[in-house]
Amino acid sequence: MDLDKIRAIDVHVHAEVSCHDPEDPVMGAFFDAASAYFKAPRERPKMPEIIELYRESRIAFCMFTVDCESGMGAKRVSNYEVAELANKNDDICIPFASIDPHKGKYGAREALDLIENHGVKGFKFHGIAQNAHPADRMAYPIYEVINAFKLPAIFHTGHSGMGTGMRGGGGLRLKYGEPMLVDDVAVDFPDMTIILAHPSWPWVDQSLSMALHKDNVFIDLSGWSPKYFPEQVIRYANTQLRHKMLFGSDFPLIHPDKWIAHAQEVGFREEVMPSIMKGNAAKVLGLA
Repeated sequence: MDLDKIRAIDVHVHAEVSCHDPEDPVMGAFFDAASAYFKAPRERPKMPEIIELYRESRIAFCMFTVDCESGMGAKRVSNYEVAELANKNDDICIPFASIDPHKGKYGAREALDLIENHGVKGFKFHGIAQNAHPADRMAYPIYEVINAFKLPAIFHTGHSGMGTGMRGGGGLRLKYGEPMLVDDVAVDFPDMTIILAHPSWPWVDQSLSMALHKDNVFIDLSGWSPKYFPEQVIRYANTQLRHKMLFGSDFPLIHPDKWIAHAQEVGFREEVMPSIMKGNAAKVLGLA
């Protein structure tokens, strides 16, 4: 990947449908609700469409699915399909994987194979969708693999658009989105770079504290339009955490160009924007 040819790195892009398999009906119901909540198009783009959109925009990106087979009973998009397409387009796309923490040691085997044989560069966890406390010991065999290779892992934090507006929130439990639940993971796996996804509302200050306290904890700013960011997110991004903040969109629910346009209007200092948009992620991903 030639960093000089790209203008940003989006660390949070979802591959929500397979190129080969039909949309899972369980996920379909959640897609309907999430699209209504985000006021986003219902149709989910397939991975080749995502890749071309980002290439045209000159934005590199991390692409992943979310494995929530235990928590939601939804068939996942294959990590191997994501990795194959990302590796064929490695000028712009970085393959991440997602493994349900309930898969424990068997999940650790998959993680090792994905890293060693399929070029996966990081992982995504979503405690709310996966119905799992981030520090539950069942996940530790998977974390041990990630830690051994010193790779990043993105953890969903804060409110979840998934399940919003559905009866009983679609059965999803928001308590697993509290950022401080990830603090034990940051302590126990200091060689794993932890990226706390989203501004973490209503626990915003927890994420800021963790990123300030732990050298291996970063924050991605995805899932919200910057015009809705709490004031302290902007303040810390401009000062003490200017090297810890990463651009993320949460595409396809938020378009990267829309996120960037709003980010230019909310008070980020001009001198910190290059780091937020590209420089910090390049270092976290081992590209710089």
